[in-house]
Amino acid sequence: MRLIDSAELHSLLPMQLAIDALEAAFGAPELPETPPRSHLSVGGGDLLMMPAAGDYGAGVKLVTVNSSNPGRGLPLIHGAYALFAPETLELVGVIEGSSLTGIRTAAVSGLATRYLARADASRLVLFGAGVQAHTHLDAMCVVRSIEEVWVVSRTRERAEALAERARSEGLRSHVGEPDAVAAADIVCTCTTSPVPVFDGSQLPNGAHINAVGAFTPQTRELDDDVARRARFAVELRAAAMAEAGDILIPLESGVIDGSSIVAELPEIVGGMPVRRSHGDVTVFKSVGVAFEDLVLARAAFDAAAL
Repeated sequence: MRLIDSAELHSLLPMQLAIDALEAAFGAPELPETPPRSHLSVGGGDLLMMPAAGDYGAGVKLVTVNSSNPGRGLPLIHGAYALFAPETLELVGVIEGSSLTGIRTAAVSGLATRYLARADASRLVLFGAGVQAHTHLDAMCVVRSIEEVWVVSRTRERAEALAERARSEGLRSHVGEPDAVAAADIVCTCTTSPVPVFDGSQLPNGAHINAVGAFTPQTRELDDDVARRARFAVELRAAAMAEAGDILIPLESGVIDGSSIVAELPEIVGGMPVRRSHGDVTVFKSVGVAFEDLVLARAAFDAAAL
């Protein structure tokens, strides 16, 4: 049994490998079995339990989310992933869970962006400046030739730190306000906000959005204006219809209907088009599906064995 901490995980599972592993999984004839996520309110936050099983083995991620933690100087997410071998179900090892979540979420966004964003997309706006914003910067740079980045965050110090990191990687980078979306080719919303984080009327035609921060039916990062214009893609329709407030809220109010959800990732990887023209606004709404963690945990332990 092996323990993989955050530093080792990042060395074993670079973003390119993570995106490619998820592309292979979503393109396979059969997806791993993924029961509904269990969600328990505890103390000041939530405990999430996410099992999955398939040819990769079996695994479960235990994650806590506490929106007050960043104000305490602590990470928003803590957790662990336990992987069990196929057939024997012996414990292969445990991975530090918040880093796996950071890589997984951004890698899924990277996969969606690979298929949905315009090929010439080069200007990125990041909402949030935490772990997810950092890993989304990595993922967007893997799948598109990003040249310029704006970081929008309520915490100026963290925004400056992420902007400086982007500059150190050769990108033009700025700390911005929500109206930075007016210049965006790609927008990634990686916040804990329960309400929309920018004015959708300012979003240019042709932009692509990865909306990843909201993961309950009652919360959203995108407003009705974005929803009206969006051609939505999701990981799996069933998961989105259970948890994606960015879709469920405008559906309930009649702003959009079911036809706004154009495709899910297995269909997209299989060749179904979502973007019809240069001017379409595409939105990938992610809620996280447990087999994604299983796929990446397997990839990490396979890399560790080499």
